[in-house]
Amino acid sequence: MARCTAPVHGHRTSSGADACPACGGRGRYSSYSAFSSYSPSYSSYSSPSSGRSSGGTGGKNTKPRWSKASSPVYYTPAEVRSLIPVRENIERRSALPDLRDVFLCHAWDDRQGAAKELHDLLESKGVSVWFSEKDVLLGSPLLREIDKGLVKSRVGIVLVTPALLKRLANEGIADKELSALLARDLLVPIVHNTDYEALREVSPLLGSRSGLSTAEETMVEIAAKLAELVAPEAALVTS
Repeated sequence: MARCTAPVHGHRTSSGADACPACGGRGRYSSYSAFSSYSPSYSSYSSPSSGRSSGGTGGKNTKPRWSKASSPVYYTPAEVRSLIPVRENIERRSALPDLRDVFLCHAWDDRQGAAKELHDLLESKGVSVWFSEKDVLLGSPLLREIDKGLVKSRVGIVLVTPALLKRLANEGIADKELSALLARDLLVPIVHNTDYEALREVSPLLGSRSGLSTAEETMVEIAAKLAELVAPEAALVTS
């Protein structure tokens, strides 16, 4: 009988449950409020035609409906499920004018490191990013500028690092940003150089959200998935 790997590897990352021989495919995250309602149009996803087996690395053998047929990016079933409500909210907000694609929430300490790396990767893929390093002018009220950035962005991504966990524990500005994003299905956690166990210690609510992790794929691969997630439907039509 297959044994559950949760005691050793955990099921907190986006592909952990699907990689487990005992729990794979059970949809561990379906009980969370983020997935309580979504359109049937995205409840299914296509398998790749390239013949890759389901035993591939991390079970990345599926594509969501918003992914181009020609895209080289593959997902785990858990990743698709976790991104469905976010994509639907993006589409509902697509008619609103002058929105940035992404609001990047990060710790101040990461502004010249991992946060800038992710920002640059996203912008290189045509994604417009609200990033405090470039969008908050010197002397401007920071909290007010953050409020405006949240309102004018289609989706929020939070870069979860050891520095962010420290800021959250101290209830800093990052905590206020997350409160606004957690109130809606507009948040994708990106876990970097830490894990969900550490995150749950300081933010159980954020820790309950599945997302993407640099322990499972590179920042380049994560940026590619985020770019597909926020792409307008017209850009996903293949010739």
